[in-house]
Amino acid sequence: MKAAAAEQSEFPWDHVMAMGFGLLRLSPKTFWSMTPREFERAISALSPSKGAAPRRSDLVSLMRAFPDKSLQEEAWPKT
Repeated sequence: MKAAAAEQSEFPWDHVMAMGFGLLRLSPKTFWSMTPREFERAISALSPSKGAAPRRSDLVSLMRAFPDKSLQEEAWPKT
C-alpha cells in the first residue's frame, strides 16, 4: 500500500521576485546569488518584529499595576 502523496503547492516565485526586485531593489545578480536564509533576513527588515512573549514576572507586575475591575465596579448603567 502506498502512502498518500502530500499536497504540494508551487513555490511563490512571483511574490518572492516582486519582493526582491521591487521592495529590496536587488539586482538580478544579487537576487539569484542569495541563499534562502540571506533573502529571509533581508526581507525581515520590512516587517516589524513581534518580539518575545512577556516573562511571567513582567505579567505579574502588569496584573498588579492594572487589576481587572470586578463586575460591581464596571460602569454599567443602572436601571
